[in-house]
Amino acid sequence: MEIKYKIWIEENGKVIFGKGRDEILKSIEEQHSLNAAAKELGMSYRAAWGRLKASEERMDKKLVSTSEKEKALQLTDQARAIIERFEKLEKDVENILREAEQEFKKIFQSGQ
Repeated sequence: MEIKYKIWIEENGKVIFGKGRDEILKSIEEQHSLNAAAKELGMSYRAAWGRLKASEERMDKKLVSTSEKEKALQLTDQARAIIERFEKLEKDVENILREAEQEFKKIFQSGQ
């Protein structure tokens, strides 16, 4: 038995952050390129760019910047803080659900 869930953050009914955007940003951090990040994630450049730009516009914050020297993408401090907090939220929820699963298992087993 497993309890399933998905977490994302919306504002005015529009997604501003979730697992997909988390993965895009982390891949950009590793690859230093949106194109390479999109390829690594098996998505089109257009889809990755669209999600990134939508989040930046909806938050009114820059999530990536281009380094002058290397012409490579890097995450802003704001993006790193969002990733860190989002991943903590996911871990907290996973812990709560793991405890709930154990409680449900006990309840279901005691009914037999």
